Amino acid sequence: MFLTILPAFLLYVAGCQQSAPAPLPEPADTTDTSKNSADQHPHVAGAHGGLIIPIGSDSYHAEAIIDNSGSLRLLMLQKDETRILEVETQPLTAWIKVTGQPDAVSVPLAARPQDGDTAGMTSQFVAELPAAARGKPLDVTIPNVRIAGERFRIGFTTKSEQHAASMPASLPADEEQQLYLTAAGSYTEADIRANGSTTAAIKFAGKVSKHDAKPQTGDRICPISRTKANPEFTWIINGQPYQFCCPPCVDEYVRLAKEQPGELQPPDSFVKQP
Repeated sequence: MFLTILPAFLLYVAGCQQSAPAPLPEPADTTDTSKNSADQHPHVAGAHGGLIIPIGSDSYHAEAIIDNSGSLRLLMLQKDETRILEVETQPLTAWIKVTGQPDAVSVPLAARPQDGDTAGMTSQFVAELPAAARGKPLDVTIPNVRIAGERFRIGFTTKSEQHAASMPASLPADEEQQLYLTAAGSYTEADIRANGSTTAAIKFAGKVSKHDAKPQTGDRICPISRTKANPEFTWIINGQPYQFCCPPCVDEYVRLAKEQPGELQPPDSFVKQP
């Protein structure tokens, strides 16, 4: 069996020159208690040639593998990516869409225990991709995975992009004004005043954005790009200071705060872990 190596870029990792992919539709009842792994940083290819995906701030991992027959395999791994993780047998659903297309389809991921898995537990899930999705770059979201009594969400893309080419694009001036100078969700009037009643592009004009894709343990990382954050690009959101790598990433997180406030993570969660 020949395996397709999935490039190490997650669905929500965004960058500086193109808009980030649109989020996938998800059942509304899966977001209340799940921990969002879509924001996690990408890892290198796994032992089976697939994409290593961090889950819950690197508490766990999974290796996603797509083979030439059109099967998607999800291998569950521990914090140490070389160790297999058993989870309770459970039905999973993956929302899959061809990158750049507007519509996603749901695909069941069935538990398929590997040799040595404990009864009632599994370390592998398998799905058959729709014919229209085979051989194409895909955006994948698995909105609800239960591990050790907690719920997590997994998101990744198989599309290969250079980091610099995947950053969010700058906004037109009128959209910037609307985004930054109107309060909504968790972006408040107090935040607007604390940021100088201006936009990130204006406030940080003339500052150079540097995208260090290899932050060291303990470094602050950008909530959007997962590159090393720059304290010069600090923005107050929900009364808290967040550090970013560039103004377009500030745009993206302010938009998240306004449109999906429940998805915000505290600033201290954006620190590179060992």
